[in-house]
Order: sequence, then C-alpha cells, then structure tokens
Amino acid sequence: MMNILVTGANGQLGNEMRIISKGSKDNYIFTDVSKVAGVETTYLDITDLGAVQKMVNDNKVNVIVNCAAWTNVDACETDEKLAALAEKLNADAPENLAKAVKEVNGLLVQISTDYVFGKEAYNTPCKEDQKGTPTGVYGMTKLHGEQKILATGCKHIIIRTAWLYSEFGKNFCKTMLNLTATRPALKVVIDQCGTPTYALDLAKTIETIIEDYKQASDSTEYGKTGVYHFSNEGVCSWYDFAKMIAEYSGHTDCEIIPCYSVDYPSLVKRPAYSVLDKTKIKETFGVNVPYWTASLKVCINNLQR
Repeated sequence: MMNILVTGANGQLGNEMRIISKGSKDNYIFTDVSKVAGVETTYLDITDLGAVQKMVNDNKVNVIVNCAAWTNVDACETDEKLAALAEKLNADAPENLAKAVKEVNGLLVQISTDYVFGKEAYNTPCKEDQKGTPTGVYGMTKLHGEQKILATGCKHIIIRTAWLYSEFGKNFCKTMLNLTATRPALKVVIDQCGTPTYALDLAKTIETIIEDYKQASDSTEYGKTGVYHFSNEGVCSWYDFAKMIAEYSGHTDCEIIPCYSVDYPSLVKRPAYSVLDKTKIKETFGVNVPYWTASLKVCINNLQR
C-alpha cells in the first residue's frame, strides 16, 4: 500500500482522482486551500515549502499528484500581481513538491499543459521533446514549473494535457451545455484545433502510472521518469467540440456558427494547433486512450443524470 498525496483536490482533475481512489487499496490524502461542503479536504498551501515537507513526512507520502494550478489565462496577462501569483503556483509550488518528494525518494506526478507550445506554426501532433515556446504568461509559468522540477532531480512524471473538461468546476463543456440550452445561436472559433480531454480518462492514466511505479518502487531510480503527453484521441476545433456537446445533450435548437479567432480578440494568443502526440505514454504504460467523442458522451450523460 502507498500513501498518495493529491494537491488541488477540489478542482476538475482532483475530483476525478477522488472517484478513482474509491476503488484503490492505497491511502489517498486530498489537499487544497479551499473547502467544499461534504467533501473531506486537508488544508495545504503548496507555496509553503515547510508545510509541504511536514505533510509529506508526517504522512509517509510515496507519490504526490499535483492537480493544483493557476489557470485564469487571460487575467495574468494584464495584472502583474496575478502574473506573480501564477508564477508562484505554477512554478515555485511544483518545485516545493519536487524537493519534498525527493527527500523521501518518492515520485511526483505533475500536470502541465499544451500552452507550453504555440508560438511557432505547425500542423503535426506535438511530441514531448519539441521545444516549449509559450505565447503567454500562463504557458510560460507552466513551462517554468516543468524546468524547476527537472532541476531538483526528483523522480517525476510530467503529463502535458489539453482542453480539460469534466462534471466538476468550470469548463468549456459545462459552459456550452448551459449556453446551447438557453440561446438561439452561438459563435464558436473554428481556427484553433486540439483535442478535448475528459479528466476522468486522465485520472485513470495517472492510476495506471502509480500502479506501474509500485512495481518498481524498490529501486532508487525509476526508469520511466520523464515528460509525457495525454489527451483523448482525435482532432477537432472548438466549433466541432461545441457542435458535439449540443448534439449529445439534445440542444439542437441552438445554431452554432463558426467564426475566427480574430473576431474575438483575446489577451493571450492561444495555440492554433496543439494536438498532442500520445505515442510515448501509450507505449510506455500500455495506456488505452478513448476517442474524444466517446468520452464526451460519458461526461454529458453523467451531467444530465
């Protein structure tokens, strides 16, 4: 049995990790800085190295899964204080987790993002060794987080993901469910392509990685340490994503109209093409990656229940 610390446990992925934990023999400790009624959460400020070290040592933690992040992409482009907070949460905090887990020879699973790419134009899926070229503060802080983890030398699995949605929190899927039910028409961008990621599929992949790590935990090294990509299979635009949400939810009275990014200027330039190559994670861990529409159906069915 392992002791697994999950940070940011009240967010989208953290909540899916809670679901995964119910079928596990391992001991999960769910932490966050916020409380949610009816959900057991231990308070932990991951920007405080001493507090992180104490939590790890007191609970004999073997694995940390870091689901915590500052994700308000636009806000940190114009507000220096929020940009500094993003750096603190997305770069300094993962470094704290990496330092603490290294002291106990444990494993850090860090969630990163497709936003580490985007400045260069490309039209083939991004591989793990592709140079990070963020277009905004959020992507840059997440890239700094990756770099700081690598610099500590701890055992790590960094998973870059994209377009995350779930039954929990705020996300594109839930927003579109609401808008397509209440508006006669919507404009959605068609010139940004990627792949939606159902947070439960990502949580299951993390569970697979933890199980793999348990088999190898006797050694001081973990040969599968590194950066990996995970999203669902396939490629679509935000327009396609919205169309399928409307179709699967039965909200077909809402007309969804394709438009271009220039019609809706954003404070940050989002990657025009951020499909992630998942070959490495599939081959290394034997992960089965569902097609994006199949997972979307599951999530919408759960939400409508």
